[in-house]
Formats: sequence, C-alpha cells, structure tokens
Amino acid sequence: MRFSLRQIEVFVAIARAENVSRAAESLAMSQSAASSALSELERQFDRPLFDRVGKSVLLNESGRLLLPRAVELLDRAGELESLLRGRTVFGAIRLGATLTIGNYLATLIVAAYLRSHPECRARLEVHNTARIVEQLQRFELDLGLIEGQCHAPELSVERWIADELVVFCAPSHPLAGRTGIPVEALSREVWILRERGSGTRETFDHAMRHVDGPLSVRLELEHTEAIKRAVESGLGIGCISRLALRDAFRRGTLAPIEVSDIDLSRHFQFVWHRDKYQSEATRAFLGLCRRFTAGVARSDLIPGSDEPSAGGNQPRARDSDDRLR
Repeated sequence: MRFSLRQIEVFVAIARAENVSRAAESLAMSQSAASSALSELERQFDRPLFDRVGKSVLLNESGRLLLPRAVELLDRAGELESLLRGRTVFGAIRLGATLTIGNYLATLIVAAYLRSHPECRARLEVHNTARIVEQLQRFELDLGLIEGQCHAPELSVERWIADELVVFCAPSHPLAGRTGIPVEALSREVWILRERGSGTRETFDHAMRHVDGPLSVRLELEHTEAIKRAVESGLGIGCISRLALRDAFRRGTLAPIEVSDIDLSRHFQFVWHRDKYQSEATRAFLGLCRRFTAGVARSDLIPGSDEPSAGGNQPRARDSDDRLR
C-alpha cells in the first residue's frame, strides 16, 4: 500500500484537533514530523485533505469522506494487534456521558465492564448533551449516553431507560413536600438551573414553555451537585433528575415539589455516529448497559445508584457487583 497506518493516525489526529501542533502533541511526535506525514499522504495521492485557514486546518470534502473510514481502519488495526499479542479484541473504548448519567450510572457500568474485561481500557468523559454530540460528530467518541435530544442526522439514537425530572426545594421552603402545585405558582419563584445546552435544561424549558412571562433564574450551574447545594442553602428552587435527588429526599436534606400540570419525563439515550465502526468493545458495553437496566421502569429505581461517584468519573465497584449479580 502507498500509505502507512502512521500517516492515517496523523490524519485522524489533525482532523480532530484542527491544528497540527495539538495533533502532534497528542501523538507524542514533533510538529514537523506530523506535518511531513500529512503532506506526504496528500502528495502520494495528489489529493489535499484539508483547507488551511490561518493556524487551523479544516477538513475539505475529500477529508470528510476519508475520516470515518480512517477511524475504522485504526480501530480494526488495534483489534488485529491485540489478537497478534495473544489478547482478546477488547481494546480501548471511548465513552461520553452527560452529567446525571455520568455521575450516577455510567461509572457503575464501566466498573463492571472493566472487571469482565480486565485487558480493556476505558475513557469516560462527562459533559453536557451539546458537547457529547459534538464529540461524536468528530469521531472522538465510540458511544454517547445522553439525557437531551439529538437532532444530528449523522448520528444514530436508541432509547435506553425512562427518567423524570422533579422540582425541589430546601425543607424549610413553604412549598416543601406539597403535591398538586399548579405550574403558575412556580413562576413567582427564584430558580437555580442547569446551563443551556444540557439535556436537563432542554427538558425543563420545554415543560415550562406555556408559563406566562420569563422565569426568575438566579443562577445557572453546570453540575447537579452544585445545584443541590445551592437549593439546600435556600438560594432558590431547582429541577433535576429524580435519580440525582433520591438519597437527598430520603435523608430529608431536600424536598420534592410535585407539580400537577407539567410533563417532566424523558429518556436516557444511546448515541453513536452512523459511519463509526462499532468495535467488539463497544457492542459489549452496549449489551452490558441494556442488561444493567433490564426490567427497571425508571432510572431512580435502579438499585445502587444513590450517590455520585467521586469526581463524577470514578467507578464504584461494589454497587456494580450488587446490581449485576
């Protein structure tokens, strides 16, 4: 063949980084070596793959057509190398999860997956839905686990498990523990909410779309635990997944406000790029996710998912064992 795997690896890294220097750094090689590898690949086939815009390099049409096949070639080469080394084909897997899933579910499943496949390596990134979708579009992730809607035509979406948001407040709040509260009564409250671009905020905004006038949003935060602390301190009321609030409700540090006339239900979803090769590792992880939630009606009813993992991305082995036993 007139190209090498190293040239393909350099091409993919530059496509993801949109910058030769950052791509070279990710591959532990010099900028000149990375630039030379790309130039030689383009010269060999007399086909430019990027448009140069200042210090950035952007995929042109030829590069966009090549990228998914180049990523698949590298993934398959990794599986082949594992077999030649006498290992299974379960190599590295790159996962992305939105915050509620990442903090309360994904790390439990990753822990169980790594115990079943100790030779495998996993990378889990936790961001909001918009960021996960962007990474999938750029072939930076093998699989996304998201809470929000995905409308990107190049991505495949599969429903996973039902989830529900709940409005909540500090135990001392006048609405604490009340049921049948009309949504209009909440329009006068001060809110602590997730940031725009998150699946939680998207579901909340859609549910509240018929409320007259703008809501009083005092604070927008990227992390559910920060929202819980802010609401607990009396700064306002919030709305996040029941899954993230289950233990706080049980301990009495936060209280639900059951609203009568809004729909706060949604589904967690699997998302992947249609053109992305699904490795054995990805298919095995998907199967484990489905088994993990089999027979469970809603996310907050899953045993062993009460507390967030430390730092939002560390496995909790004991809980995974208990759930999968």
